[in-house]
Amino acid sequence: MQIAAPYLLFLGDVTDDLAAKTAAGIAYWRPGNCLGQLRLPGCTPDLGLPDMTIAQAVARGARTMVVGVANRGGTIAPHWEPVLLEALAAGMDLASGLHQRLTSLPAVRDAAAKHGRHLFDVRHPDRDFAIATGAKRAGLRVLAVGTDCSIGKMYTALALEREMTARGMKASFRATGQTGILIAGTGVSVDAVVSDFVAGAVEWLCPENEADHWDVVEGQASVLHPSYAGVTLALVHGSQPDAMVMCHEPSRPHMRGLPGRPLPDLADCIAAHEAAARVTNPRAKVIGFAFNTSALSDDAATRLLLETEERFGMPAVDPVRTGVEPLVDILEEIEADALVR
Repeated sequence: MQIAAPYLLFLGDVTDDLAAKTAAGIAYWRPGNCLGQLRLPGCTPDLGLPDMTIAQAVARGARTMVVGVANRGGTIAPHWEPVLLEALAAGMDLASGLHQRLTSLPAVRDAAAKHGRHLFDVRHPDRDFAIATGAKRAGLRVLAVGTDCSIGKMYTALALEREMTARGMKASFRATGQTGILIAGTGVSVDAVVSDFVAGAVEWLCPENEADHWDVVEGQASVLHPSYAGVTLALVHGSQPDAMVMCHEPSRPHMRGLPGRPLPDLADCIAAHEAAARVTNPRAKVIGFAFNTSALSDDAATRLLLETEERFGMPAVDPVRTGVEPLVDILEEIEADALVR
């Protein structure tokens, strides 16, 4: 998928910030791609973008209206359909990360064909993928992994890419989930790929590249999560990472969706991910930690990060509170070593 920017972010009439998290992620990480927001009566979240009509957005150059909603069930409300049709008639493409496909709506599908517009259902790949080979590819890759689902892997990967780019390093964020795809404008939602082809899809997403180019790969789930480890394992094999960053939320009471199952010990999680990654890259290693310490006080967060660094001899950061500079320092060292080998 290659989604054309700039965007008009459609929030519908949602009434809580969590339901607008997809749009919020796009606005935070790619503000230059976002012209404005379109909110229906009753919508309470506010991204801080100008409120625009479809006509105003088109006049400003908007090329895609993004349904930036993550609602219960992932459905498109029937009363949103006239807005979608108006956007297509005005010359915009449509993109959505919801479970329900835009192409499942006959009127929307027909209008897109009539006006020559594109529909992007980013949860659903629009191409076939080959089976992975595990063959060595030129270039460098860093993968965000974690102790659980929804723990900050996308945020960490984007923070790494931003710091690497600021230093003049060659770095490309590789999106593997629907929100990441809408932020990047391209990618593969790996949890919607048939299981035999997930690793191959990731090989396609992270192709051979220049020796000093980094693919910064968005991670999914955890190899120790009983529900979703299959996706994670294929992602680890296909990305062939030179480095991994272990993401963790220390205040989480249990693994997501599994009450009574505590998060694994960090050492066990490191060992499991390194063992999996070395199937396709014998040099793969965890280089540090990215913690979500939002539930902790400043003092408690600082103490925990220092204790983790002392225990493992690797940097531990919170991408929001501290930034990711110590992790990128190590990536620069890996790059320099790779270039002399």
